[in-house]
Amino acid sequence: MEVPMNEVQMKEGRTNRLETNRLQIAEVQSDPASGAANGPAIEECWMDFDGARLRYLRAGLGPPVILLHGLLGYSFSWRYAMPALAPFFTVYAPDMLGSGFSDRPRIDHSMRATAERLLRFAGNLGIESLDLLGTSRGGAVAMAAAAQCTGQASAVRIKRLVLVCPVNPFSPHGQSLAAFAGTPYGAALVRFVLERVPSLYPFWHSRMFADKSKIPAGSLDGYKAPLRTPGLFDHALSIVGTWDADLRELAALLPKLATIPTLLMWGDRDPAVYVSSLEPLARFFRNAKKVVFPGVGHLPYEECPEEFNRELLKFLTDAGG
Repeated sequence: MEVPMNEVQMKEGRTNRLETNRLQIAEVQSDPASGAANGPAIEECWMDFDGARLRYLRAGLGPPVILLHGLLGYSFSWRYAMPALAPFFTVYAPDMLGSGFSDRPRIDHSMRATAERLLRFAGNLGIESLDLLGTSRGGAVAMAAAAQCTGQASAVRIKRLVLVCPVNPFSPHGQSLAAFAGTPYGAALVRFVLERVPSLYPFWHSRMFADKSKIPAGSLDGYKAPLRTPGLFDHALSIVGTWDADLRELAALLPKLATIPTLLMWGDRDPAVYVSSLEPLARFFRNAKKVVFPGVGHLPYEECPEEFNRELLKFLTDAGG
């Protein structure tokens, strides 16, 4: 159950968000991995969704690109990618409802419902055609959104997909845990453990990196920042509750994506979504480009941002893509 925020909590949340924004912008302005010498202007924006506020970051000018975070991630994930893309594109990085600093309404967080909100987000921005990047669970949502735009009169067209270590039906890792956490007993146990063993969060965060020495400074603090707003773990458990059904639905949707030019990017030491699932997934795309980063884990956009941005730009700026 969501707990209403009092004035102190709201003030702490605003202060924490502003501190994270400063960290986010300072990092991309000072780190050469961002691909920008001085860093672009990154705007914090808000959009109303039936009374709930969705936060997103915007930067750059040009054709639109939407960057979609994974489970327990948010726009902070793209602090290195946004400056690299901004000279060529208008980049949007939303905190999907329930995550980051967006509101946490009690709504359907299934893959299909999240994909529909993503397309509504694009429509509200007046976007008719876009490139879409999704990572981890956001990759599954990106594929579902693209499938919704094919074979029917859709107000939004997905030109190209970029899938970074996307959750997919061919990687069995974590599916049994997700099924357990999706039960009432499992959800209660997971919530109990998360709330009483705070050291687990940094442990799981560090496991996403193959080389712990490459964890960027401030990464853990950035991902922990939204925890001060109640309801983040409830949102995550809501997603886990439909995990198996979402994967079955995704398997049925994959044939609809065949004609969409797609870039698949993976770390070969990804502990969350196995790289062995890349080839079975790639077979569903007629025009699939594959990039595997050696010695890299689940977050290549943080663990090897320069290489990641180079491959991303090569794909998105290819006139024949």
